Amino acid sequence: MCGRFTLMLDAEDLQSEFGLQEVPAEYVPRYNIAPTQPVAVITSGGVDRLEWMRWGLVPSWAKDPAIGSKMINARSETVQEKPSFRNAFSRRRCLIPADGFYEWKRSPGKGPAIPHYFYARDRKPFAFAGLWEIWQSPLGDELLTCTILTTNANSLVSNVHERMPVILRGTALEQWLGPGNPAAWQALLRAYPAEEMNSHPVSTAVNSSAIDRPELVFQSGV
Repeated sequence: MCGRFTLMLDAEDLQSEFGLQEVPAEYVPRYNIAPTQPVAVITSGGVDRLEWMRWGLVPSWAKDPAIGSKMINARSETVQEKPSFRNAFSRRRCLIPADGFYEWKRSPGKGPAIPHYFYARDRKPFAFAGLWEIWQSPLGDELLTCTILTTNANSLVSNVHERMPVILRGTALEQWLGPGNPAAWQALLRAYPAEEMNSHPVSTAVNSSAIDRPELVFQSGV
């Protein structure tokens, strides 16, 4: 799964890396992005545009937006079958810029789970494959939400967790957002190569979503 991630780029580098026309003025680097928080999203409606969505997809037919807290991830293997995701897979794919993510390794016995930080070996940013939706309240207010697609973990991540987010880079970014067919999009939903990634354990301070500072990424130990 993917329950926390980072986007540490400053606004200028974010704009350059993803070819954006502009970055919202309220953008700030993040070191511990958590479910239900606003995340930066690039939609298929505009490759060069960044907008904010709440992390945790709320289907358009949902009666209560609270369901989004249970839908922060979507399994890529079943995304075309599940009623909550299949329409978004067909019409509302998106990119969620990131430069790393956290996973927790269970300790033997009753010890605390140890968080690990995963990132690209070249330390450059990437994007998670995502889906987004528009939910409308009874009063007519619109809520934009998103989810991150996951797949079976590669050999590096599997030492910590059996699932990992789908990471896209290079031409796969436009392929995921662009026209095509379900088979072509599905083919992109695979594990990023383990040999192109690194990881290290970090402090359990990351367990608190209220803590969001650079030290989380680099400070090891419990």
